[in-house]
Amino acid sequence: MTSAEEQFDICDEDDRVIGTAPRSVVHANAWLHRAVHIFVFNSRGELLLQRRSATKDESPLKLTSSASGHLGAGEDYAAAAVRELAEEIGLTGELQFAVKLPATPATAFEHTVLYELVTDESPTPDPVEIHSLEYVSLETARQRLADDRDDFSSPLRVLLEWYFANPGRPGRSRP
Repeated sequence: MTSAEEQFDICDEDDRVIGTAPRSVVHANAWLHRAVHIFVFNSRGELLLQRRSATKDESPLKLTSSASGHLGAGEDYAAAAVRELAEEIGLTGELQFAVKLPATPATAFEHTVLYELVTDESPTPDPVEIHSLEYVSLETARQRLADDRDDFSSPLRVLLEWYFANPGRPGRSRP
């Protein structure tokens, strides 16, 4: 990343852009902005979970989605998902839209779009972003969330709860 701070679109409750500001200002003011998350599944239906690095400014060492990140100013959700997937874990593939959730305190004030990818390619984690990666069954993810909610980033808790409440996602239909 360059020394220039990332610029984010500031959004209203309906996800309409109403301005732009540097990342630090958006976060400091809890302004609504945009993010993407990708759930990567292998052919056995296991979900790839990421443990964030200790140096992350938000939710360090917490579990989060396989890949995730903010949209830059002017960027669309699909392009950001492709970029974040490649940057964080070195994967590419055909992403499937799963859901768009509104910005709330639980989603870190982010309008959040979740995509899914099924692949058996090996991820290559960015060590600056990621402490570790692990594949887990959906039942294991559900049990770990029930046992220790605080080990999960708030946005991942919201996304998993939505996911578990909405059967029939591609990762669930896998063997």
